[in-house]
Amino acid sequence: KFHISPSDCSSSPPRSCPPLPEAGDNMENHLTFLYFAYGSNLLKERLQLKNPSAKVHCVARLEDYGLVFGNYKGLASDRWHGGVATIEHSPGDEVWGVVWRMSMSDLESLDNQENVTLRAYSPVELPVKTKGQELNCRTYIMNSCVYAPPSPQYLKVIMMGAEQNGLPKDYQGKLRAIETNMYDGPLPMMSLLDCFHTVAVTRQITQICSFNCP
Repeated sequence: KFHISPSDCSSSPPRSCPPLPEAGDNMENHLTFLYFAYGSNLLKERLQLKNPSAKVHCVARLEDYGLVFGNYKGLASDRWHGGVATIEHSPGDEVWGVVWRMSMSDLESLDNQENVTLRAYSPVELPVKTKGQELNCRTYIMNSCVYAPPSPQYLKVIMMGAEQNGLPKDYQGKLRAIETNMYDGPLPMMSLLDCFHTVAVTRQITQICSFNCP
C-alpha cells in the first residue's frame, strides 16, 4: 500500500516487543537480534551511522502489511522534512525489506533512532518470510500517525537501499512511483550520508590495494 492520504492512520494496535529477543543454543543468537528494516534503514550507510554492528542477514517480505508515510501526531520531521515510513496492517499487501543481524549493544541506539522513548514508534515483533523460511524480527510501527508525503531526499535513501540490497524490481518500481512533497531545501542528513559513503569507499579501495600490492 503506497497511497498517501491526509487522514490519521487507522492500523490496529501493534503487539509489544519483548525487551530481549528470543535466543537459540548458538552463542551468536544470545548476543544479537534480527531487525526488519523497510524505510531509510534499508541503506547500509544510513543504519550503520549509529549502529555499526549491523550486517545483512537476508531480504524478506512482511505479508498483510502496507508501507505508508506520515508523521507522529502530524509533527513534521526536522531530519527529513516530510513524512517518514511506517507500516500498517493491510490484508493482501506486502512490504519488502532487509533483515539485519545486529549486536544487542546497538539495541538502545536503534530504539533511540526510532524515538521509542518519545513514543513516536513502538517496537514490535513480526514474522517475515524469506526463501520458504519464517523469521521473527524486531521492527517498528509509528504511533498516532498522520499521513504525509515524504521528501524527495528521504525517498531517494529508501530507493538506494532497495537497490543496494536487491529488493524485487516491481517493488522498487512502486517505490519510485510514490509522490513526494517536492522539498528542495538543504538536508544535513544527506551530506552526512555522502560523507559516510565516501569514507567507506576509500576504506575499500585501500583494502584492495593492500591485498593486491606487494
